[in-house]
Amino acid sequence: MKQPKPRITHQREVILEELRAVTSHPTADELYDQIRQRLPRISLATVYRNLEWLTDQGLVQKIEVGGRQKRFDGNPEKHYHIRCLNCGKVDDIELAPIQTLETSVEGQCGYRILGHRLEFQGLCPACVHAEQ
Repeated sequence: MKQPKPRITHQREVILEELRAVTSHPTADELYDQIRQRLPRISLATVYRNLEWLTDQGLVQKIEVGGRQKRFDGNPEKHYHIRCLNCGKVDDIELAPIQTLETSVEGQCGYRILGHRLEFQGLCPACVHAEQ
């Protein structure tokens, strides 16, 4: 029996649109401030709940970097990120996921690899400039 397709409510649609309109990988709190301009009565709990739902549906990515607050990415495709160790900024890296890495790890440890996350760390251009 075919499962019904999950429903995209108006709130979820607005959250997804706002998240895909930025490349800053916002936290739920930052996104909440942005969404309230379009949906003034939305609660922070609703934003959190819907971000989790959108993540579970594979429509957005949850980025858990460096023990800090979770960030969200409107691009659901597999890709890598880089995080500034000074200011915490997170950016995308235009590098195709390295499939041979998964094959190598699987052959070495016997795990069935379902995916991987790779985070690069460094200093963003603004922080490098500020140091000079």
